[in-house]
Amino acid sequence: MKPPGIKQTFKKHERLRSSKMIRLLFAHGNTFLIHPFRVNWLIGKQKGLSPASVMIGVSRKSFRNASDRNHLKRLCREAYRRNKHSLYKHLEEHELSCNFSIVYIGKSKADYSVIEKKIIILIQRLISELEIYSHQNKTRS
Repeated sequence: MKPPGIKQTFKKHERLRSSKMIRLLFAHGNTFLIHPFRVNWLIGKQKGLSPASVMIGVSRKSFRNASDRNHLKRLCREAYRRNKHSLYKHLEEHELSCNFSIVYIGKSKADYSVIEKKIIILIQRLISELEIYSHQNKTRS
């Protein structure tokens, strides 16, 4: 369900496109797995138009046809677009930004309902990972 006052869009500035940031994300980011997704994330101070930038990918090894990969990416983007509001709220409250990638690593195509449920779980897990990370950094200071 959409919270009042929040637009459910997925604009260009919300996408992770910088090859430098993508390399940094995969080299130094944290990772967790919620089957059929692997998530790499990297936290930073809030700057830019969006509190979160996301990259969505599908393994070519599992899905040889580009149409299958594109279809799964489209489903993942739609599920993220509809459920990102809780992540944005958390990041804005703590004045953080987060770059992350969602990679579909499953071997078979999933329905939209399954993908949406997993994306919701993934966002909740990402929020808890961010809380743990920020708590650890506060105790070190």
